[in-house]
Amino acid sequence: MRRDLKALSTEEFDLVVVGGGMFGICAAWDAVLRGLSVALIEQKDFASGSSANSYKIVHGGIRYLQHLDWVRIRSSCKERSALLRVAPHLVHPLPIVIPTYGYGKQGKPFLSAGMFAYDLATSDRNAGIADADRHIPACRAMSRQETLALFPDLDPNGLTGAMVFCDGQMYNPTRLALSFLRSAVEQGVQAANHVEALDFIRTENTVKGVIAKDRLTGDTLEIRGKVVLNAAGPWSEWLLSKQIEEYKTHKGTFSRDAYFVIPRRITEKYALAASARTKDPDAVLSREARHIFVVPWRDDYTLIGVWHVVYPDHPDTVTVPPQDLESFIAEINWAYPGLNVRLDEVSMWNAGLVPFGENKPGAKDLSYGKRSRIIDHTQDDQVDGLITLIGVRYTMARGDSAIAIDLVSQKLGKPVQRSATDTRPVYGGKIDDFAALVEQVSQNEARGLSLKVIRALVHNYGSQYNDVLHYIDEKSEWAEVLGTSTVTKAEVVHAVQNEMALSLGDVVFRRTDLATGQNPGESVLRECAELIATELNWTPHEINEQIQAVLQRFPEPARMPLKASV
Repeated sequence: MRRDLKALSTEEFDLVVVGGGMFGICAAWDAVLRGLSVALIEQKDFASGSSANSYKIVHGGIRYLQHLDWVRIRSSCKERSALLRVAPHLVHPLPIVIPTYGYGKQGKPFLSAGMFAYDLATSDRNAGIADADRHIPACRAMSRQETLALFPDLDPNGLTGAMVFCDGQMYNPTRLALSFLRSAVEQGVQAANHVEALDFIRTENTVKGVIAKDRLTGDTLEIRGKVVLNAAGPWSEWLLSKQIEEYKTHKGTFSRDAYFVIPRRITEKYALAASARTKDPDAVLSREARHIFVVPWRDDYTLIGVWHVVYPDHPDTVTVPPQDLESFIAEINWAYPGLNVRLDEVSMWNAGLVPFGENKPGAKDLSYGKRSRIIDHTQDDQVDGLITLIGVRYTMARGDSAIAIDLVSQKLGKPVQRSATDTRPVYGGKIDDFAALVEQVSQNEARGLSLKVIRALVHNYGSQYNDVLHYIDEKSEWAEVLGTSTVTKAEVVHAVQNEMALSLGDVVFRRTDLATGQNPGESVLRECAELIATELNWTPHEINEQIQAVLQRFPEPARMPLKASV
């Protein structure tokens, strides 16, 4: 991937996509496969907003049973299956345990009936998924003894066991987005990060492109397109307010969805759904409370969340202050006292904005957003050539973006013919058996790398792992890992030379695993920054600035690195 601003400013594209999160990227991928010429710009780095802060769960729709919303159940399952098919290196099944108590709505009979209905509604969930390890099994019951063996600190009073269902989990949400982007660029999409859309190019009532700024140089450019798709997520309506009066005074409601990371594993395999203190007011068949999920991730981490707060301010200001973390910790320790989480062990927080439902001021039990918003501004605002897509869940990006591109095709006078993005493997996704590929690389192409490093490499690059390994053939020292991580120096060089990484944050948060779970330490960050500096010609002062910018991303206690197992 190469950043070519001249190409962006000298061609008229069929479609200009504003926003390089998962929804914008999937829209570009779908459009280019339909034969459209496409430009994609992102004001920061690709997948650096809500997409980067996803809870890493690929939802299959079971949560919508309580709403009796069979359409969302089917569409969510379809999207989970698609991601397991096209990116098996980055998505895998995650079993989730819901403890059962008594014989009412908290009991096994109630839950098992719902899960049986869910299994019937999603009976085709494994169609076309080649790797059997990526198949989603049927829901099942778990005995009281088995449940306590997994989670010995659960409240045993009235515990009858548990029900277990499977969803998907992402190894790395940003690598998944980049896999779609790499595929789109290989098909001809002109993409550029750190390019901000300042305003629309508009002639009377028709949008004909965007005026943009290169945030690295300050230069402005015009990117012309027959249709503009505004897919900037929570930034979308702020951009619309430049041209459409309604959005200057009224914007939709967004939720700050947040969770935190601790560098210890609670369980080896199973996630736990612990009852929280709030309810879902929209549920037809509501249980006593919503759930907080305690989720194992990779080899060393546990994710805990999600907490939802109505967020009315600009998306650039999103943060999770210490008092919010303390509140979250108090709630999870109330819901599952055995965790005994402490503020000083929180190594990372993640928070992104997603569309929310309509709620009364001060409401405790909040209504969540249910569907992505696709706005045809010809109909809504009498502005031609402009469509807005505001995505509701990472899981739905591929399918909902296809609906938006159907509308683009109609505006361009082209036939609406869906591309096969639900079956066509993305970059790195040509894998029939993930475990067998790891074994093959370990036995035949290890280059001196440990099995743990190879497994992480295959997770992130899949069948394209040689795109990184060939750097080691050029310089054997690039096989060295940074600190105690699984990240090789070769991955850092590859990120800069071939994946449009332009800052230390681009590399450590979004191209590699280096700082996605915790602070790797200032010495490791410096080693990484100095490696990047040889590619981007940074001065010592710029290196220091890059390191400080990355350190500010961690909670205050975590700016000094925690000791991690290798």
